[in-house]
Amino acid sequence: MNPLSRRQLLLAGSALVLAGCTGPAIVRPTASPTGSIRSQLDDVLTIIANGSNKLGVALFDQRSKASYGFNADYASQSASMAKPMIVLMAQATARQSGAGLDAQRAAQATQAITHSDNDSADALWAYAGGADAYQSLAESLKLPNTRRDPGRGDWSWTWTTPADQVLLVGRLMEGSPAIVEADRQFLWDLMGQVEADQTWGVGTPRSSSVGVHLKNGWVQFKSSDNLWAVNSMGHVSGDGRDYRLAIMTRTADFDTGRETCAEIGRQVFSILGSGPVEPA
Repeated sequence: MNPLSRRQLLLAGSALVLAGCTGPAIVRPTASPTGSIRSQLDDVLTIIANGSNKLGVALFDQRSKASYGFNADYASQSASMAKPMIVLMAQATARQSGAGLDAQRAAQATQAITHSDNDSADALWAYAGGADAYQSLAESLKLPNTRRDPGRGDWSWTWTTPADQVLLVGRLMEGSPAIVEADRQFLWDLMGQVEADQTWGVGTPRSSSVGVHLKNGWVQFKSSDNLWAVNSMGHVSGDGRDYRLAIMTRTADFDTGRETCAEIGRQVFSILGSGPVEPA
């Protein structure tokens, strides 16, 4: 009998569920991948996806300026991952009549981003023009697959893709003609202050030496497929890494989606410790 290759061992071991595990039973890699950075990412994400087409990941490595995608054009509802754009909408509306957000709306923006407060997001959404303003901003930011839902007017039903969210993170990091610089800096600072229990996913590796700016989103769509959209987007830097990452999933329950995002965040951070993503 021929010995198994390391990749075969990785794939075979991935089907194991740890005995006594109290968390959701997601499929995890059980051996370290080898090969190029791209092939390592392919290996672990194939395992975690476990055959599902309802998972997408997009990555941009700031070191090599190289992009990587695993079903990166997967389209699903944004959920609370829409909140950075809601804040941008409110900031633009405020600048039409004054210098920027007043104290009340600045507090709502803070709550919407750092605590993912829905009431604050609702208030800013209504103030800034709702779905029409969201669509206009997506076009101004040149996010080709980010849009309002034609049948719904609420922000959680807006559509996007991991690839678009990585583009958005780049606009928020580096600036855009569609964003006033002071507004960009205010929002970016808030994304670095997200409360600890909401830093799973992209934010999983956050520590004293690793900085993270992010926004996660999660909601159950009871009126359609009854599944949860659980998403995470942001930027990670430190311990030799510097990358933007977006993860979008659709799972049977929130805990499974959250742990799937967290496992991807851990795996990407670990793999990129070996070096940057190679240019395609």
